[in-house]
Amino acid sequence: MSVLFTRSVYLIALLYSFLLVGCSSVPPLESNAIAPKVELPDNLDELGVISEYDDPWGSFNRRMYYFNAKADEYVILPVVAGYKKVTPDVVELGVHNFFNNLGEISTFVNSLLQLKFPVAGETLGRFALNSTLGLAGLFDVATPIGLVEQNEDFGQTLGYWGVGAGPYIVLPLLGPSSLRDATGLVYDSLASQQVIDELKMTTDQELFMSLIEAIDTRSSLPFRYYSSGSAFEYEHLKLLYKKYREIQVAR
Repeated sequence: MSVLFTRSVYLIALLYSFLLVGCSSVPPLESNAIAPKVELPDNLDELGVISEYDDPWGSFNRRMYYFNAKADEYVILPVVAGYKKVTPDVVELGVHNFFNNLGEISTFVNSLLQLKFPVAGETLGRFALNSTLGLAGLFDVATPIGLVEQNEDFGQTLGYWGVGAGPYIVLPLLGPSSLRDATGLVYDSLASQQVIDELKMTTDQELFMSLIEAIDTRSSLPFRYYSSGSAFEYEHLKLLYKKYREIQVAR
């Protein structure tokens, strides 16, 4: 087990400690919050599709959603904006392609675990082409010839073998998930760490690489908290996530 992983475990544990303390209080309303003009029915949860999925950890999830929104606004998005400002578009695209290419390894393994052999074959072909002709994944030469990028993770693998999604949960900084998908995320992270270990990188290099990957991931997501204009943004996002994962597991 690498030094980076050990340190990461301690950092995550420390982060959770702070988050749990922070989530013990109810977040204040924004100063410009507008009170509902129409009285809502008492049985709101029994009406409409947005209440289709139970949310037994809703109190914690809503506070974590608020925490993530503020972390996004004051820390993550400014860092992403600085990264995009100083990085030429062609370099930004190359970095994005590089991390996508590393992600093909997880997709390949999980495709095999789900007995999706055509997907595994296509993913292996993409990885081989992009790692060689695409210069270590900096260029995506596989997509133009018809090898489409797939997305398989261990949460989907667990779902394929009949493991239920479990309660909905909003993860610190990572956002919507479920108990099953969060468990799968731990496995995928350990598998990715094994790949990084094979590259024989120093601890500083690993940290730098992890930071750039996190920035690239957020940079590619157009979502912005509290920009939907809906009072039910939290419920909508929960519904979209649950439906999206059901489709991914079923296909």
